[in-house]
Amino acid sequence: MDLRIFTEPQQGATYDTLLTVAKATEELGFDAFFRSDHYLRMGSVDGLPGPTDAWITLAGLARETKRIRLGTLMTAGTFRLPGVLAIQVAQVDQMSGGRVELGLGAGWFEEEHTAYGIPFPKEKFARLEEQLEIVTGLWSTDLGKTYDFHGTYYDLTDSPALPKPAQKKIPVLVGGHGATRTPRLAAKYADEFNIPFASIEDSERQFGRVRAAAEEAGRNGDDLTYSNALVVCVGRDDQEVARRAEAIGRQPDELRLNGLAGTPAEVVDKIGRYAEIGASRIYLQILDLDDLDHLELISSQVQSQLS
Repeated sequence: MDLRIFTEPQQGATYDTLLTVAKATEELGFDAFFRSDHYLRMGSVDGLPGPTDAWITLAGLARETKRIRLGTLMTAGTFRLPGVLAIQVAQVDQMSGGRVELGLGAGWFEEEHTAYGIPFPKEKFARLEEQLEIVTGLWSTDLGKTYDFHGTYYDLTDSPALPKPAQKKIPVLVGGHGATRTPRLAAKYADEFNIPFASIEDSERQFGRVRAAAEEAGRNGDDLTYSNALVVCVGRDDQEVARRAEAIGRQPDELRLNGLAGTPAEVVDKIGRYAEIGASRIYLQILDLDDLDHLELISSQVQSQLS
């Protein structure tokens, strides 16, 4: 089971804070550092000092880390034109020496678009399909050849399809809870399918839909990696669990039900149940980015028990 650290910087984090967490991620043996792609805080937090851009952040981290994978859950398709996004991600992949992964989603948080003057189209999902086709098509075009795409929302003619990533193929993540269109997109474009904040039962159903869609598309369902994203809150005892839950404005019982919370033994057991239904990777949503002792505890007493 791969454990990856997943951050939500729009809730309040500087680049320096993210760099500290990314370096701890690497030093403590986690597989990857991922971040959300949002420009506005959610809930009652003040969000100070304000948002950071996902791909600018990852570009900086690409030069400051050596081993960990770097990526987004999920880049909002509403924020970037697909041709520009393909250039940005390929460049960051070069800067990292080939450690980048792209999670790409439709975008959903209307208020952040309003706050920063970003168009929020109604046909987001249809646009996402064209975006996935374009980004992957540009990267896979042979050197010396050009790429054309003529869709409903985007039109590319005689693109040199440059630059190329350092990796032969950048892993693409598609995710979500949708029962029909989401599995179809994952089957067509994704290397990994991710379901965020879902129960074991809901995850099993959605993984099954994606496997069926992959088989229908002529792929082996096992060709995809299946992953979960879950908030994590681990403590050596109930008092430490309660303290960490309070720090992020949550209740221990609710976190035990809806996330990965409790003592290391409890969390290892629940991760095992996700593994039984096909998950091989979990993104641990870390909401208190100043609590590096939390990461150390997860590394030494949870990750160490997972094969």
